Amino acid sequence: MHGWIILDKPHGLGSTQAVSAVKRALRTAGAGKWKVGHGGTLDPLAAGVLPIAVGEATKLAGRMLDASKIYEFTLSFGVQTDTLDLEGKVIATSDHRPTRADVEAILPRFTGGIEQAPPAYSAILIDGQRAYDLARKGEAVEMKTRAVTIYALQIKSSPIGGGGPRPKGVVEGCRPIETVTPLRLACGHPPPLPGEDVQEITLTAHVSKGTYIRSLARDIALALGTVGHVTMLRRIKAGPFTLQSAISLDKLDQAARGGDLGGVMLPLTAGLDDIPALPVTPDEALALRQGKMLMGKPHTGLLLAMLGETPVALVESSGPEVRVVRGFNL
Repeated sequence: MHGWIILDKPHGLGSTQAVSAVKRALRTAGAGKWKVGHGGTLDPLAAGVLPIAVGEATKLAGRMLDASKIYEFTLSFGVQTDTLDLEGKVIATSDHRPTRADVEAILPRFTGGIEQAPPAYSAILIDGQRAYDLARKGEAVEMKTRAVTIYALQIKSSPIGGGGPRPKGVVEGCRPIETVTPLRLACGHPPPLPGEDVQEITLTAHVSKGTYIRSLARDIALALGTVGHVTMLRRIKAGPFTLQSAISLDKLDQAARGGDLGGVMLPLTAGLDDIPALPVTPDEALALRQGKMLMGKPHTGLLLAMLGETPVALVESSGPEVRVVRGFNL
């Protein structure tokens, strides 16, 4: 049981709870005790891709933390909450609403390298305490800005999101009709035109590690001369993992009860799809497992040493020298 279980985390479930669900599934399947960890926290409000590492794959969880992510989120204008999402208290309001064209025009300002202040309600440590603990006590929390990168930011083609409470103003049962121009909904309500004010808008953001979508939404609203908060947040990609490989908790439970967790688990190497393979001999594999350095390999950069189909180690090659970065006990 060394590999990845990619959960489509539901709204309201914390990342730690998701890890516990995988541990229970392992016990139910009779797989015994294994190391389990997640590859990047996903807020309870957020839904979507949450990579869960099992066994030796937990040694790669840090790489998932460093990987870029893609989110879909709905920004509702006119109200700002202390948590910057649906769960907080209202702290500011505005009667101003931007147009779709206004939103499109402002997005380039938030693309590329930017500075952002994380939300006060976040897990960042301040003098040894979590920021959200201090905020809940009513203490003033000063969040220092940090540099992040927004690789891409655009308005989502469909006005309907998923994974959280249905955004206000969206009629139940409506679906976009992509073949109609301009885009309309199956229930007959057209989306806002470029010159019309919008109450909310759904965006897609490809971001670097450390980016807070709630902060991004807050700053976009402020730049548009209003305030706002996130009403829907869904992660659709984390590193190499997408929703296509994600499973629901129900499917995880069914697989566990059927003793077929292997059928829903991706191999350890799935988290290293972007790393070139380095074939090694049995003697070289033994040396790497002992932490020794290999010589005479004409490669550079990060590589995955493979003995046939078995991962041996994540290695760093510089000229002829190959050093172990992370070894696997397989």
